[in-house]
Amino acid sequence: MSPDASPVSVNTPVTLREVAAAAGVSVATASKALNGQGRMTAETRERIRETARHLGFRPNSLAQSLLRKRSFTVGLLTNDTYGRFSLPLMAGVSDALVDKGVSVFLCNVEDDTRLGQLHVEAMLDKRVDGIIATGKRIDRHLPVDLSNLRIPVIYAFTQPDAGAVGLVSDDAGGARLAVEHFLRLGRRRIAHVSGPASFAVVHARAEAYRDVLKENGLAVSEPLLGAWSEAWGHEAVEKLFGSAGREGWPDAIFCGNDQIARGVIDALRERGIRVPDDVGVIGFDNWEIVAEATRPPLTSVDMNLSTLGREAGLALLSLVDGQPAAPGIRKLPCRLVVRQSCGSPPE
Repeated sequence: MSPDASPVSVNTPVTLREVAAAAGVSVATASKALNGQGRMTAETRERIRETARHLGFRPNSLAQSLLRKRSFTVGLLTNDTYGRFSLPLMAGVSDALVDKGVSVFLCNVEDDTRLGQLHVEAMLDKRVDGIIATGKRIDRHLPVDLSNLRIPVIYAFTQPDAGAVGLVSDDAGGARLAVEHFLRLGRRRIAHVSGPASFAVVHARAEAYRDVLKENGLAVSEPLLGAWSEAWGHEAVEKLFGSAGREGWPDAIFCGNDQIARGVIDALRERGIRVPDDVGVIGFDNWEIVAEATRPPLTSVDMNLSTLGREAGLALLSLVDGQPAAPGIRKLPCRLVVRQSCGSPPE
């Protein structure tokens, strides 16, 4: 410690007895008021709570846990190493639980079964009230078995076990938003460039793309599938614009993620093709660090991961409170975030 530094002072916590004395009630009455128990007038209960707030009283978390047989903590397991999907989802979970006095802690299991099991055992040792499992794709299980735990488990943005509750984004609905937006803008030759065929979301989005075009009597081109990368976006532009005459060029490209879309836009610019004047582009994920830095800024489908996390947190709380939940996968809607890459409707 430097000679000029002042020691940190720690105030003695306010006790329940001090709250009771200041409010002019017994300790038992003060405890019941703060725990929402006992019979008393609403005015008395509020006066005691206001006194506790004024004094800065904080209930003893261990005592609360013993009283209610709850730890007021939940675990979040993920193999999303970069946090691209798990961090916004965790923000939603925390938002749902913070007002309930519940804390969330994150454990990254990577793709390691042994590490996953160690984290689960640690969570059980800490007596978490439940676990939310999430990942980096919705068609793969986490590398750990959560099917026979003695606590509730909710799956969000990862494949659930049979008979469990799972929440995912509606990828097909999100693809519809993108293609239908192009149609409202007067675009009619719409191409689709997406990621690897091994991903279920690639096929869900491609099917929705085809369906919207067929419903509107438009020609359907087979989607171009490749990697989740800007390099693939560049390569796809070569395939789409390399040989056909200008009359055969698409006037819009719906991309499977924002990285592909950014590569597409850069490659179009290099060819002297204007975005959005000549070709409109829409991405998927609304990864803001990519979408907002693209030139022009990228219109993209947002999977509402924060909302997904919030719904997962509330669903877990319901299970912890003993309320039954119907098993199965529940799809939550996406939204379209419109920026400058897709142009304006015709006048």
